[in-house]
Amino acid sequence: MFPYRDDNPTLRTPVVTIALIAVNVLIWVLLQGAGTEPALTASICEHGAIPANLTGALRHEVAVELAPQVTCIVGPHADWLTVPSSMFMHGGWMHLLGNMWFLWLFGNNVEDSMGRVRFVGFYLLCGLAACAAQVLANGHSLVPMVGASGAIGGVMGAYIVLYPRVRVHMLVVLVVFVFTVTVPAYFMLGYWILLQVLGALPQWSSDAAGVAYWAHIGGFAAGALLIRLFANPELVEAHRRAWAYEVAGGE
Repeated sequence: MFPYRDDNPTLRTPVVTIALIAVNVLIWVLLQGAGTEPALTASICEHGAIPANLTGALRHEVAVELAPQVTCIVGPHADWLTVPSSMFMHGGWMHLLGNMWFLWLFGNNVEDSMGRVRFVGFYLLCGLAACAAQVLANGHSLVPMVGASGAIGGVMGAYIVLYPRVRVHMLVVLVVFVFTVTVPAYFMLGYWILLQVLGALPQWSSDAAGVAYWAHIGGFAAGALLIRLFANPELVEAHRRAWAYEVAGGE
């Protein structure tokens, strides 16, 4: 199932959401070579957050094989700047496009609920919480962690708290059958977080490479908790009135 739009109107141009998407795309093109080598591997090795490096579990320099004939040299000295920088790195075109689509779909409404300046802080805090969750779960992993998924998970956690009944339109592909369905946000986002939990359980205390499911869970939880501190009640209420007006057909 893939969400392609929601019925939640935006009240102001989502400047921060657009800026975040632009920054991620620019970094992908200018720093990561749009996925070409050697820029892609170099950027992941240099700017990805490596759990074993951050926890001090790594005692000496080692070579980590990210893919056949693709090696990353990991040092023992913690580089905390990789925590924020990893939030703007991606491992491939589909990784980038998927993240940016989810950020656009849900970020504009969450930004609307708190204002632009607050949204910047909220997004970054969710990303930091996501990284912390992955490091706690896989503290000995030598694999660089990259992606905006954790911070975007926080946006989704905020969305499910603020607008659980907003309708989300989904594209469903079942082998050769393609159709659309409309579901409440709590169903779509609840289904998403369930998939993350099911994917994360086998990774507990495992050093194996793969999707950073615990980062997704940590970001989602942080967003759901922090939204009460960051949301502006007046903006949220205005948003809900606009949504109710649209649901009623503008009557």
